[in-house]
Order: sequence, then structure tokens, then C-alpha cells
Amino acid sequence: MSFDSSKRSNFGLTFIFLAFLVSLFATLGSLFFSEIMKFIPCSLCWYQRIFMYPLVFLFLINLLYPDDKIFKYALPLVFIGWLISVYHNLLMFKIIPENLSPCVQGIPCSVDYLNWFGFITI
Repeated sequence: MSFDSSKRSNFGLTFIFLAFLVSLFATLGSLFFSEIMKFIPCSLCWYQRIFMYPLVFLFLINLLYPDDKIFKYALPLVFIGWLISVYHNLLMFKIIPENLSPCVQGIPCSVDYLNWFGFITI
């Protein structure tokens, strides 16, 4: 069953557009901090990027060529990236001990380069 773009609700289009913008800003932000500000990402940061970067293209393609199965494609990437992010934040806030971190070489996963308002970190 194909989803006709003329029947696409404004809510669905708005949601996909906002998801595209969030993934685009997250991707550009991570590239800005690593390539321009020279903050070296840890292993968990790389894993989160692996699941974030494709979302930009998935949502953009869905805006151009609507498909009702976008959530089927995007949800696994979003969910796995979110799980990694939660684990990473638990390490940074010292809720999980450092010895349970996968970062054994290079930058430790608990490094907090930037902390705005006590909860916005990179």
C-alpha cells in the first residue's frame, strides 16, 4: 500500500521536517565540535554518530519522496542511538563507574568538554 503525498497530513509533514532539522543540527553540531573546535570524540560519541548521520538522509529523502514506512526505517537507528546516549550520560554523570566504560584507549568516555546549564553536554 503506497502512501499518497496529497493525503499526507500536515502533522506528519511537520513531524518529519522537525525530525530532519534535529538530525541535521545534531550532525552539523558534532562535525563542528570535532573538526573546527578540535574536540576529539570518544568511542561512544562515534557510536552515537553512526546512528545519527543516516537519519539526515532518511528524513530528507522522505520529505522529497514520501513513504509511510519512514518510522520503520528510522526507529531502530533512533532507539539504538538513544540507548548509547543514555549509557554515555550515565557515565558522564558518574552514575555508572568508569571501569564499565568501553573507552579503553584515547579519550575517556566520561570527559565533559562542555556543560551548559548543568545538563547540556557534548
